[in-house]
Amino acid sequence: MKKLILGTAALALSASLAWADTVRMGTEGAYPPYNFINDAGEVDGFEREVGDELCKRAGLTCEWVKNDWDSIIPNLVSGNYDTIIAGMSITAERDEVIDFTQDYFPPTASAYVAASDGVDTMKGVIAAQAATIQAGHVAESGATLVEFATPEETIAAVRNGEADAVLADYDYLVPLVEESNGELMFVGDPVPLGGGVGMGLRESDGELRDKFDAAITSMKEDGSLNTLLKKWFGDDTQTY
Repeated sequence: MKKLILGTAALALSASLAWADTVRMGTEGAYPPYNFINDAGEVDGFEREVGDELCKRAGLTCEWVKNDWDSIIPNLVSGNYDTIIAGMSITAERDEVIDFTQDYFPPTASAYVAASDGVDTMKGVIAAQAATIQAGHVAESGATLVEFATPEETIAAVRNGEADAVLADYDYLVPLVEESNGELMFVGDPVPLGGGVGMGLRESDGELRDKFDAAITSMKEDGSLNTLLKKWFGDDTQTY
């Protein structure tokens, strides 16, 4: 549920309708458990399962495309793929450039993780992935922001002492903390950011958006979306 801070380059890009019965699904492939590349070299994770099911219900064929986070919106708008399904929160700023489906992941908080307790998250050196609202929040909080291209690098910065803590999506951080054997821990208060995760589409693709909206609604109504949320994020995750 990373929240991209849009660059001005995306504002100048446009593309015509590029989908028919096959839809190219753009994702980062580097943000487990939302999306990642498995040992077979394929896109995997919560969003792979959700996306495949949505395409099935919409009568579409999915093709998965991996794209770096910092260019994921420009490459959607320029026509390199047809959707973004990459843990992207719905924000008013993004909505000026692209369109969104309804959310398929409820709004959740971001959180700070450090290698020791007692870190002042408002004054310390805080790592965040570049071009995210987490990075924007840190920059406005009074702390010193250090940005990295990937989420893995933000965690490494905390481990090697380059940063006092990292601010990222809580659901991304939970398994890292649990698997760290006490080397990483949550500190400070949770930070509510964003309004849920949705699929991003070009503003010209209203028909495609409507197809996916109907499919998301059907998954909410029959409980299958909640099943996938619990499968990938645990029984305590927020559901519909």
